[in-house]
Amino acid sequence: MSDAPSHDTAFVRDAMLPPAPAPASLAGPLGWLRRNLFSSWLNAALTLLSLALVAWLLAAVLPWIVHSSWTASSLSECRAQIKEAYGPEASGACWAVIRERWAQLIFGFYPSELYWRPILAFGIALGGMAPVLFPGVPRKVFYLSVAAPFLVPWLLWGGTVWLPVAVALGFVLGYAAFRLVTPFGGAILGTIAAALVPVMWWFWLAGPTSGQLQAVLPLGIEPVSSRSFGGFMLSVTIGVTAITLSLPFGILLALGRQSRMLIVKSICVGVIEFVRGVPLITLLFVAWLLLNYFMPPDTNFDIVLRVIIMVTLFASAYVAEVIRGGLAALPRGQYEAADALGLDYWKAQRLIIMPQALKISIPGIVSTFIGVFKDTTLVSIIGLLDPVGFSNSIRADVNWNGIVWELYGFIAALFFVFCFSMSRYSMYLERRLRTEHR
Repeated sequence: MSDAPSHDTAFVRDAMLPPAPAPASLAGPLGWLRRNLFSSWLNAALTLLSLALVAWLLAAVLPWIVHSSWTASSLSECRAQIKEAYGPEASGACWAVIRERWAQLIFGFYPSELYWRPILAFGIALGGMAPVLFPGVPRKVFYLSVAAPFLVPWLLWGGTVWLPVAVALGFVLGYAAFRLVTPFGGAILGTIAAALVPVMWWFWLAGPTSGQLQAVLPLGIEPVSSRSFGGFMLSVTIGVTAITLSLPFGILLALGRQSRMLIVKSICVGVIEFVRGVPLITLLFVAWLLLNYFMPPDTNFDIVLRVIIMVTLFASAYVAEVIRGGLAALPRGQYEAADALGLDYWKAQRLIIMPQALKISIPGIVSTFIGVFKDTTLVSIIGLLDPVGFSNSIRADVNWNGIVWELYGFIAALFFVFCFSMSRYSMYLERRLRTEHR
């Protein structure tokens, strides 16, 4: 027999090797570039072509932006300053028009000594939306959410404190009507009463009695006419109000369209199809010319309020169809699960159906909101001076006649900031609600 040692026992490692770093070509900025821009010869060619195009555009636009004038008082003076500073063949932007007219582009004809009021109003509006938009906000801020719908209009339009008190009292009367009617007529009649009583109360207040009642509460702030509204303040006022109100109204219209009650379904289908089949500009002309004919005599129905109603109705119809798509995308088992738990209709919608449908519908809803905000520029057709309307009036001034790119570029940049912010928030919301694999 051989005395050589036996090698029958397999080698077993008793310590793991440390993980090796990823190759430099697959990690870090170089890896990102390789994956996204140079993953194939076609992508590399398109990337180089795109970079060349961007470089060509920047080479043409940057000198025009930099070779500019900020101190001129007219377009001719602006061009003279640019040629004197950069040469007889130079051309540049005349940003002096923005420096001189930025207040009008932002606030319209709103009194300059009262600029603090719209700034405070929009700050309160953002603070009121914070508990709904961001989960980490303290719940005590919810009290600001309740007060914001009454404080913001009062700060913008001014007047006596009777205005926010009367509007809030309408909701109190609606709640009281619901509690009184429901025990005798059921939830449907109670809901109808809760909707009709505040509307009747507000229509009555819009009549001649309003002036007499305001004398009871003379305490207030300086009133500002709606004709003083303009610029981005007008666009934000209409856009934020329509976006905020169209979501709940759109949910109700979508649920009503799927209802088994014939009358409710017929009304909701009629409203949705009619509004979606009519251009927004037509609805704005209706708000401008015809809506007053349906009001009691001597009624003072504010033009901005009429526009807000029509834009809200227009947005609600489109939001309703987006949400109906989200409801149709839910599996039938979700409805059956709600029935198996013994939930009634409203609890099933609130706890199971609607959260999932809204999560599916987020991209479509935000797209609708962005479109509504951009459509606020159509109010210039009916005489309200939004940023585009103000740009036309500025260009009609003899000092700035002929200026185009600077005004429209400034307006486009501000609209881009608002719309891009909404788009990024929707992406954040989708990531936060993506709970399928958690």
